[in-house]
Amino acid sequence: MEVKSKNKLPNFQNILFSYLVSDNDANLQRILLCIIMLCSTWAIQARPFDVVVARDGSGNFDKISEAVAAAPDRSSEKYYIRIKRGTYAEHIRIGTEKTNLVFVGDGMDVTIITNSRSNHSGYSIFESATVDVEGDGFIAKGITFMNSAGPNNGQAVAMKSSSNLSAFYQCRFKGYQDTLFVDKGLQFYRDSEIYGNTDFIFGNAAAVFQNCHIFVLNPTTNHACVITAQGRVSNDVFTGIVIHKCTIVAADGFRKGTKTYLGRPWSSLSTVVILESFLDDLIDPKGWLQWNRVDPQHSSLYYGEYGNQGPGADTSRRVKWRGVKILDFTEANKFSVRNFIRGQTWIPFTNIPFLPDLK
Repeated sequence: MEVKSKNKLPNFQNILFSYLVSDNDANLQRILLCIIMLCSTWAIQARPFDVVVARDGSGNFDKISEAVAAAPDRSSEKYYIRIKRGTYAEHIRIGTEKTNLVFVGDGMDVTIITNSRSNHSGYSIFESATVDVEGDGFIAKGITFMNSAGPNNGQAVAMKSSSNLSAFYQCRFKGYQDTLFVDKGLQFYRDSEIYGNTDFIFGNAAAVFQNCHIFVLNPTTNHACVITAQGRVSNDVFTGIVIHKCTIVAADGFRKGTKTYLGRPWSSLSTVVILESFLDDLIDPKGWLQWNRVDPQHSSLYYGEYGNQGPGADTSRRVKWRGVKILDFTEANKFSVRNFIRGQTWIPFTNIPFLPDLK
């Protein structure tokens, strides 16, 4: 897998990893990564915010979109925007020129960005996102991204990330259909919550979700719920959705007996892997669903499971498609943070904790 970033990493990282450490020296890599993460932590904690957004007028801006517009274009340095507690009813687009932005909220319970664009109100999935990020190197911490269109208005995206090397920490993504659009690039989600009922984690990025909580909401009718809809379209680019050490459970008020599936193929090469996670009893024993009856798209997909626990983790009755696999450690380890998104080369500089390998 090779996805190039426009962002240049700091010289000291290039020195450490390109000259001091060989690929085979795993112990030295771990030691140096710990040192880098500590240095990164101190640097970020000591650095003041570039601007502050506050609803009460105590910051530099009242609106997040104004702070984004004022940020430098094509920055090689991180630009920190603190977003104070409050509910911000905005549609925010971060263009490709706005690189290395960092949104820091006061916590997912109190810093909320929301909008209600939806398919039924005339917006496509590419237009409906409450926050649409295209600039590489985007980071968000302690924020809720919400699409408040409700369960009866079709596709309604809360967050669309097309940002390569983007990372989200202690964030919440709330919607119903198509909540979180992981469009492209390398992406990492840690200690976050994702809510939805239909294809609510979808797209064609190489995205890893680690230590996250995935909550399934009631469907509007008797339709089934589907968690993922991955859209890999080329054998030349290794993309997919990886769910590692997460919990998949029903949200409060979920109708018991509602069929819920781990995913369905948005494209014929759809790739989803569930690793070392807890799957509650809402998961249907078949595990996976075809795209639709006319175009099932299940002949060349890749759906894998490894080391999962919980009543929904029993794989004995999974669908018998060729691409549905129960993985061994060697195969599963291809989808670790280290191997799938090359996380050890960039996540330490986000100041977000991560597990590089499977246990």
